[in-house]
Amino acid sequence: MKNNCLMNTYSRFDVVFDHGENCYLYDTNNKKYIDFVGGIAVNSLGYSSDKLKKAIANQADKMLHCSNLYYNEPQIELAQKLCDNSCFDKAFFCNSGAEANEAALKLAKIYAKKNKSKDCFEIIAFKNSFHGRTTGALSLTGQDKYQKNFTPLMDGVKFATYNDIDSLKNLVSKNTCAIVLEPIQGEGGIIPADIEFLKEVRNICDKNDIALIFDEVQCGIGRCGKLFTHQVYGVNPDIIVLAKALAGGVPIGAMLAVEKFALAFEPGDHASTFGGNPLACAAANVVIDEILNSDILENVKNMSAYFVEKMNALKNKYNFIKDVRGLGLMLGMEVGILPKDIVSLAYKEGLLLLSAGANVVRFVPPLVIDKVTTDEGFKILDKVLENIKGE
Repeated sequence: MKNNCLMNTYSRFDVVFDHGENCYLYDTNNKKYIDFVGGIAVNSLGYSSDKLKKAIANQADKMLHCSNLYYNEPQIELAQKLCDNSCFDKAFFCNSGAEANEAALKLAKIYAKKNKSKDCFEIIAFKNSFHGRTTGALSLTGQDKYQKNFTPLMDGVKFATYNDIDSLKNLVSKNTCAIVLEPIQGEGGIIPADIEFLKEVRNICDKNDIALIFDEVQCGIGRCGKLFTHQVYGVNPDIIVLAKALAGGVPIGAMLAVEKFALAFEPGDHASTFGGNPLACAAANVVIDEILNSDILENVKNMSAYFVEKMNALKNKYNFIKDVRGLGLMLGMEVGILPKDIVSLAYKEGLLLLSAGANVVRFVPPLVIDKVTTDEGFKILDKVLENIKGE
């Protein structure tokens, strides 16, 4: 089954998925696939969480939408949970990671204009980064392949080299209002930040009254072993953007900020019609509760070690595997061949993988994955790599 009415914006596989269970997906022919993609780090609780399904059904029975001219209980509860379990004081909800980045940009700019000068609007982002597809978020994305057909983009953005503090220092000026980075570069190839680098970035922002924005759209919400990845590093940003796994598959985005910056927004400065709608927030409340109150974070830590063990075993077996890296269940395997060849052959064998950057196979499975499913997946992957080696 294909739909020729869909715009050609994705290089799609020739499959139509019908349903999922735990960490498996089933197509319309009922073929089973082991899912190491997780909706690209979205389906944190897998595909059959009874608590998540019940919360969505119950909220749908009560109220799907309520204008942000009014309060709704799931939104209030979610904002409180996120702030109570972080360094942040205020939350803004939207529908996606790109929207959350747009909100963060506006907040940083309005703070700088109110507290520094009208000319303080420059943003420093990083080469190899990815922050979204909207014009503002794309302006921060340090990869030409995403930008080249959409220039000119937003003015005032400079790009430093990731994990190179001197490169960053050379770009900071009196007109810098924000520094934005991913604690782990995702689309750029699963590249974790160095802890000393993050600490120095924090110091630079403190000394110059610059907003430090962390994009945890992909790496946040339990994926790296704590609720937020910056908690793993022990370095707090001023503003954070979230999406993907926050509601376990229901579209939602969020920007959280410390009070100093959050108070820069006044009514009318920013808005989102569907942001923080009761349905999405009801789902997100379940995800946050499960991450905080179940054994999911412990499972992430244990399964991360297990994945790395399996990946290193393959690295020792196949010389075209160059590196294994990442944190938690956001892992990458750098290869000396085209990763899309591995992804394509694995798909045919019933294993879902995806690439990152030019030479990395990415692993971002549901956070509830177990050893049995992992063993199944790596058995397929080993078979695929053996076939590639023999060609």
